[in-house]
Amino acid sequence: MQETVLTLGHSPDPDDAFMFYGLARGLFATPGLRFEHILQDIQTLNERAVRGELDISAISFAAYPKVCTQYALLPSGASMGDGYGPLVVARHRYERAELARLRLAIPGTLTSAFLALQLFLERSAAELDYLVVPFDQILDALAQGRAEAGLLIHEGQLTYARGGWEACVDLGRWWAETQDGLPLPLGGNVIHKRHPEELRRRVARILTDSIRYSLEHRSEALRYALQFGRGLDQDLADRFVGMYVNHWTLDYGPRGREAIRRFLGLAHQRGYLPHVPELDFVAAG
Repeated sequence: MQETVLTLGHSPDPDDAFMFYGLARGLFATPGLRFEHILQDIQTLNERAVRGELDISAISFAAYPKVCTQYALLPSGASMGDGYGPLVVARHRYERAELARLRLAIPGTLTSAFLALQLFLERSAAELDYLVVPFDQILDALAQGRAEAGLLIHEGQLTYARGGWEACVDLGRWWAETQDGLPLPLGGNVIHKRHPEELRRRVARILTDSIRYSLEHRSEALRYALQFGRGLDQDLADRFVGMYVNHWTLDYGPRGREAIRRFLGLAHQRGYLPHVPELDFVAAG
């Protein structure tokens, strides 16, 4: 049987590695399909999705309006901050009004973390002083004095205090407190619409199977994911993976989908997004 090779982009971090463990290690069959894993930071993946380069990719929900004409959302693979999420940290705690005046190190202009920060500060990107830095170099930028506060995603949310940094705001907690307890929608997986519907559905089933396989073989998947956890020991890696690979990851459900609509809708109301598209999901099953 001739194989179809599909490019699959995801971040080099423990939760994505955990999610794709079974697929990356070939632990279950995908007849006729082979996946080429491409590990890049989320801002780069967002930019590549805007250009329509990859077959399947993780993206930030903040980037979805820019890619929705080319990509459909897969029904599994979401990262949701359920009462927790990206953190703004600094040497000292700052209040909201003070943060809005500081130079901020951010992991990318297309990230959901940055859009959430704009919503929290009630300032558009054009009204903020920010420096774009790779997500794993945010604290370095602060230590070097290149920025005064930093927006942390991935495992930095659990390790920042080691350097004496203070958390100014947890954007996931703020979102839940102000949005009826909804999770903060951070990222999901998409597949290019150039592929026929049957292939999209098949890929959706395979990626869901990969997530389920990892959850059912947690210890082995965690050992695999640990190699991508900068500064994480096994306990912290387990905690981090549990934060972002869970029931939301297997299935958005009505509240997960409502969270995305509300997040993008509020950003549009504030003028931070030019439009809000309908959510186009590949049919499950």
